[in-house]
Amino acid sequence: MSTLVATADRLTGKLSDQPLLFQYTIKLVLLVAFLELILYRLVSRLGMHLSKLAADHQWIIPTFTALTEIGQWLLNAVAILLFLGLGVGMINRLGSRGWTGLNRLIIPCISLLLLLTIGFLFVPPTMLGSAIYNTVALCSVVLLMSEYLSMHHDRAQRLLGVTYLLGISGWLYYQIVSTFYSFSGSVAAPPLVYEAHRGGEALMVLASILVFWAYGRGVSFRSRNQRQRTRAIWFWGSAGVIFSALFFLDFLLNRYDPALATNIRKGADGIGWIFQFGMGYTFYLPFALYMAGLICWSYTVIKLLTMGRLAGYGLGLMFIAGYALLYSNLTLMVVLGVMLLTMDRYRRHVLNSVSARQTPVVGTPESLVGGHV
Repeated sequence: MSTLVATADRLTGKLSDQPLLFQYTIKLVLLVAFLELILYRLVSRLGMHLSKLAADHQWIIPTFTALTEIGQWLLNAVAILLFLGLGVGMINRLGSRGWTGLNRLIIPCISLLLLLTIGFLFVPPTMLGSAIYNTVALCSVVLLMSEYLSMHHDRAQRLLGVTYLLGISGWLYYQIVSTFYSFSGSVAAPPLVYEAHRGGEALMVLASILVFWAYGRGVSFRSRNQRQRTRAIWFWGSAGVIFSALFFLDFLLNRYDPALATNIRKGADGIGWIFQFGMGYTFYLPFALYMAGLICWSYTVIKLLTMGRLAGYGLGLMFIAGYALLYSNLTLMVVLGVMLLTMDRYRRHVLNSVSARQTPVVGTPESLVGGHV
């Protein structure tokens, strides 16, 4: 007697597998969060940067004022959708896994984070309240990422998870320790806050590049598919040209025309200022690295979204939130993004099985005493 069982890895992270309310909530969260990033956190800062031109062009002030008001409305809308997404997500986790494992820690942490967010809408947080809020947020992200690392055994995905966790922890550590020192009235410099802030930003940029290695693989020259090879040539060729041009742009322009290089450098400083206030990046690293991260992240998220995978929505929210989590909705965005990332995984299942008992060609008569062999 023998048993033949075939198994395979089945993707259990499709958004279509989730309840209908959760599907539409996650789609709206990602869309509204992206529009809020563009219209509020970036465009509003751009309007402040163009204040000198407003004297010559009267249309600048009303245009950017209207866009900022729309962005503020989107800020409130994304906060409501984040509450709904996290609430439905926690209910689904309890329904599918029960009160076991890390759920016993993750559900209370996220629930406390939501309660603190609601409470601070009525009572503005003090220094101590801000420190407690960031501490609860850090615990939530650490617990969710621990679950992600325990369920994903791919080396690239684990490296991505650890890198992102260390990166966002650098900002949260900077906020928590600085706030505690200010609350205590200490004049001493907090330990390693500057290093944690700078190191966290570098790790976040690295994580945006590792996203492609972990989830965007498939663009390879060694593929037998002619379309995939052509796509790989265009992608890697364009990425290489853009990266090299940005990396050596300042040097080449300075050799060609120092005045032009100075003007472009000033424009780049303005772009860096906008992104610093909008997403928290200080751009102390070479600009080409930030662009490489943006290209790798954009390609991977678009690819995953077309496949309907929850990892695409999770990675989108995690990096749209940026590095500096200055608003509570950005913190909730990171928590929801990591939660979606944990829901996208492979699970081994049985494809088919052959009966262990093979039917003989000639049947055997039943035993007269009714016994079993």
